[in-house]
Amino acid sequence: MDTTTYTAKLTDGPLEGRTITTEFLEGGDPRPRLEIPGGAKHYLYVRGGGLEFDGEGTERPTAVEYRYLEAVFV
Repeated sequence: MDTTTYTAKLTDGPLEGRTITTEFLEGGDPRPRLEIPGGAKHYLYVRGGGLEFDGEGTERPTAVEYRYLEAVFV
């Protein structure tokens, strides 16, 4: 049984090394980008190539790599 959430690993940028839990899209795919609030700005991260699975036969990854794109001031 696959879950509805996965771990997003932030691999660089101001939040490097942190992880967050996020939900899959309705179709079951990992999100292509994440917008993470950070006070007066939001950090934009885009999906990288790294995927981790919890075992053989699982369709959805348990962890996905995200790369820093930019900070947007609100």
